[in-house]
Amino acid sequence: MTRIPPNVFGIPFGLTGLGNVWLVLARHDRVPDVIATVIFALAALTWLAALVAYGRYLATDRGALGRDLADPIASPFTALVLITPMLLAAQALHPHAESVARWVVDVLLVLVVLLGGWLTGQWIYGPIGVDQLHPGYFLPTVAGGLLAAYSAAVVGQPRLGWVLFGLGAVCWLVLGSIVLARLLVRPMLPTPLVPTLAIEVAPAAVASIAWFQLRGGGLDTVALALGGYGLLMVLAQVRLLPLFVRLPFAPSTWSFTFSWAAVATAGLLWLEELRPGGYRVWEYVVLVVVTVLVGAVALRTAMALARRQFLPVTPAGSTGGK
Repeated sequence: MTRIPPNVFGIPFGLTGLGNVWLVLARHDRVPDVIATVIFALAALTWLAALVAYGRYLATDRGALGRDLADPIASPFTALVLITPMLLAAQALHPHAESVARWVVDVLLVLVVLLGGWLTGQWIYGPIGVDQLHPGYFLPTVAGGLLAAYSAAVVGQPRLGWVLFGLGAVCWLVLGSIVLARLLVRPMLPTPLVPTLAIEVAPAAVASIAWFQLRGGGLDTVALALGGYGLLMVLAQVRLLPLFVRLPFAPSTWSFTFSWAAVATAGLLWLEELRPGGYRVWEYVVLVVVTVLVGAVALRTAMALARRQFLPVTPAGSTGGK
């Protein structure tokens, strides 16, 4: 039986992140907004395809959902089922149907918070072995909270956004310390989970994006502080390049896509605030680099799907988010 792991939802999540990069530049009349619209449509179709595939898998293995939610490796990725359509509603639907988008965002952000709370309780109840921790643990509450804050602000609910920003930021402080400590003092992650190291660059970038949206722009003290930590995490990834280039392709490779799309989006927002000499050239450089990255991963995924090599065949009842 072919197992459909929850991290397949990283595909539409990464495409949504790329769409937001194009959207930022479209809002400043640097690129046509139709490109972002096409990317968002592709992300929505991919999310729907992943949902159908995952639903069919759950129908053939009735205990699979419970195992995924309880699995210390796979469970964090289940949050992407809800986070991705929440972002799409805020970014793509809201400009065309404000009231509908607000309703969809509100429903999904409630579900994101509920799932984050349930998973937090599950992890406490677990317990979880230290070596089972990985940066994907940021997804349900850190990414979920901060992206819900951003989405709430986009649809015109800033007070709700500040509440959710607090949820995401405090969870980042707590989980960030725990996950980084595990990465520093314990053995390297198993190979299928090594791509999740790219997620370490995402919290500062996503927090910056949410902060700019809630504050309406401006490089205040918090934005500067987030930028400083984000720079450190980006530079740390340079040391990991020799490790990354040796990795085999797997569904977890999509961990690189949204993470770096978020960094690119935050970088574009900084460039628009600072406007240094030649900043428009740098905006296009950022756009091209992140588009090539996501496009290359998408092309490799299409090739693997065509060869039926994208998903592993595992025995029924097995677990693991690889």
